[in-house]
Amino acid sequence: MKENVNIPISMEWTTQEIIDVTTFFQIIETAYGKAVPREDILGLYKKFKEVVPSKSEEKQMFRQFDEDAEVSCWKTVQAAKKAEAEEKINMAVRSG
Repeated sequence: MKENVNIPISMEWTTQEIIDVTTFFQIIETAYGKAVPREDILGLYKKFKEVVPSKSEEKQMFRQFDEDAEVSCWKTVQAAKKAEAEEKINMAVRSG
């Protein structure tokens, strides 16, 4: 994980949409440093998808953020989807 990571946003978004997307990317980063409740990841991913409904735009944003932050948004979301209720996701442990 790197410091001073650029978070992909659009100037066309509202302030709340920027906050929602930024918060989603921040929790992805957090999951690489410590355990995060799966419900938090999935809830923020749902808000992210409300702002970015396009799968191709999602992939582009994930790729941008992943390269800059040295994480994997997709793997983190998939781990949260596969996890049991109340389980915490720690990608540092999973990425070994």
